[in-house]
Amino acid sequence: MHFHWFLPTYGDSRNLVAGGHGTLMSGDRPATLAYLRQVVAAAEHNGFESLLTPTGAWCEDALITAALLADSSERIKFLVALRPGLMSPALAAQMATTFQWQTDGRLLLNVVTGGESREQRAYGDFLDKEGRYVRADEFLDIVRGLWSSQDALSYSGEHLAVEGSVLARRPDPVPPIFFGGSSAAGIRVAARHADTYLTWGEPPAAVAEKLDRVRGAAAVHGRTPSFGIRLHVISRDTSEQAWAEAERLLAGIDPEDVARVQASLAASESEGQRRMLDLHGGRTDSLEVSPNLWAGVGLVRGGAGTALVGSHEEVADRIAEYAGLGLSHFVLSGYPHLEETYSFGEGVLPILARRGLWSSGERREDTVSVPFTTVATVADIRSGEPASVGG
Repeated sequence: MHFHWFLPTYGDSRNLVAGGHGTLMSGDRPATLAYLRQVVAAAEHNGFESLLTPTGAWCEDALITAALLADSSERIKFLVALRPGLMSPALAAQMATTFQWQTDGRLLLNVVTGGESREQRAYGDFLDKEGRYVRADEFLDIVRGLWSSQDALSYSGEHLAVEGSVLARRPDPVPPIFFGGSSAAGIRVAARHADTYLTWGEPPAAVAEKLDRVRGAAAVHGRTPSFGIRLHVISRDTSEQAWAEAERLLAGIDPEDVARVQASLAASESEGQRRMLDLHGGRTDSLEVSPNLWAGVGLVRGGAGTALVGSHEEVADRIAEYAGLGLSHFVLSGYPHLEETYSFGEGVLPILARRGLWSSGERREDTVSVPFTTVATVADIRSGEPASVGG
């Protein structure tokens, strides 16, 4: 199992941040490099594998932000969201290769076609949704071709073309491609290109049905992608504490924000967004849509709109349930992202480790070094036994 955290490049807050998915959003903790470095350090300390860095007009640029932060971390990777069509595929392949080389292989790519035409038009992109998926398919053909071949690449598609394109360096390792999409067009592209197919957090039965569709489509191409899920999380020592926090977040929502965001999201062309909206229908009185799965986040936030809510044991149970469907990547977040990193990292991950479902891959020595003495174990210190003095 692989656990990833989220980098709030639009700002952070102790309350739900409204907006996203084509709607402006900002938190009351600005997304300064100083703050984001704290989130990076916390995620790395708690054993997360990577940080999802979002893309959109409502946040800071993903690749530039990740590049600025990579030097202040040691091992954590960056799952950088990238929109095909907003730059040349050859340039994207080159930039990804440079990032991979300079960070010793710490880049993952989340390819996002762009779910909202109005936001894409603001970037100068006037293709419709179906056209964007066709272009994404061509974009990934070119990028993968450049990454895999030493020969010059020429390619001519409906929307994209290159002639005699070649990279001076190829990425090692090749960045894995994460790709989501609930529509037929999205699944068609994912079947050809996704190393990991991502879904938003729906009830297990709905997720299982979607994964089966992706498996079938990928099998046609002789491919077997892995699967991941994007969720928020509210995990506490007890279930009562977790639900009290969910209620606090709900009470802090301005009804005008709910109305504004829901009106914006209702116009979304995204099938995944429609499925998120259908979970709650704009209502606030029936938000637990599956055991421990709370749709309250989606009242004011576009994109991933559900959270796992419960005790650390309950959240671990739900993660194990999703894992049983074939999900191996969990892309998580929580408000505020800094504090919630520790709540999940110290509360849930040890439970999953004890169950044999997760390992950080690293072991830290549980010892303390004291000058002029032998090494005292933490157990010695807690028991009050003095360490022997060295000669």
